Amino acid sequence: MTVPMPRESIAPLSSSRRRALTGLAAATAAAGLGFPALAQNRPVRVGTTFDNSSVEKANGQGLYQGSSAFFNALNKAGGINGTKVELVMADDTFKPDVAKANALAFEKDSSVLALVHPLGTRQTAEVMDAVPGMAVVGPITGTISLRKKNAPNTFWVRANYDQEVEKLVSTAAVLGQSRIGLVHSEDPLGQSVLAAFKSALAKAKLEPAVIATTPNTTSMEVGPAAAAIAKAKPQVVVVGLAGTAPVFLKALREAGNSSSAYGLSITASALSAMGDLAKGLGFVIVVPSPYATRFEVVRRYQADMVANGVKDFSLTSLEGYLNAAVLAEGMRRAGGTLTRASVMSGLASIENFDLGGVKINYGRTNREGGQFVDVAVIGSRGQMLS
Repeated sequence: MTVPMPRESIAPLSSSRRRALTGLAAATAAAGLGFPALAQNRPVRVGTTFDNSSVEKANGQGLYQGSSAFFNALNKAGGINGTKVELVMADDTFKPDVAKANALAFEKDSSVLALVHPLGTRQTAEVMDAVPGMAVVGPITGTISLRKKNAPNTFWVRANYDQEVEKLVSTAAVLGQSRIGLVHSEDPLGQSVLAAFKSALAKAKLEPAVIATTPNTTSMEVGPAAAAIAKAKPQVVVVGLAGTAPVFLKALREAGNSSSAYGLSITASALSAMGDLAKGLGFVIVVPSPYATRFEVVRRYQADMVANGVKDFSLTSLEGYLNAAVLAEGMRRAGGTLTRASVMSGLASIENFDLGGVKINYGRTNREGGQFVDVAVIGSRGQMLS
């Protein structure tokens, strides 16, 4: 589970309250999202490939917990016009070639109608190209280059890295922090972050205080980057790393640097491994806080997670839940016959759709449906403040 929050952040649920929330989730799925509870037909399947055993395992498992919770609640409420939906997982060990092989295997199974939340930039690139006839919903990457491909089968739910980095830079500027540095990986993900960083600084009329790199997304060779950042002494460093962020921050602090650190949304997956290092860390969130019950969709998410036996909430599982909800809406709009083509058409018809405080807007040509972006901070007790 990624980004676990303190149990005291939410009031304990009594058994009667759990039953009430479970009932609310089912009712909401049936009424609020328009899924009538009819007789079951033969189940359809949704495939998902992600890292379930390597450096991004926590991220992958969080996504799966959230999407599983959504589909289980959906099925209890009658499924899609009476048809139940099965979520099928394949472990790609965070290797692009394995992710591609998994996607091709799903393509050969005619019962699999679509794929949901592939994890990683290179992994997503392989998946979206491998299965042009299947919808790929909610890839877990904000890399701009992939979105510029305008792949008609790929439906983005999260904001892109340009939006994330611009939010962090503007936040730093508002706080009077003008000497801003960056650490990023030397790969497609890192290049996307670097381009976004330079663009955001130009808009703010600032120059980079320092730019440091690590060899790649999974490399633990962070010492040289930490030393470069420590020597430059920026007021704030934007951490464009994911699973290796804890190792980098530890090396940075050991080098005697006390700069503020702002992470991208992908950094959030590593917060649980940071311990005290996470305190005071600012980072982008591309979904609401999983404790922000002012959002209707967060209330549904919490209820469905509890009904699914998961009591710890996270940003990652909420993102998986939202991705599943978007795909389900596309399936609902597909009409009486669920096919791969009808699901893609159903998704393309989504315009100004309110998931419960988070809006999704596609259309015939647009595939970047989500625009939610905010900044959260880890407080002194390890709690998320947003």
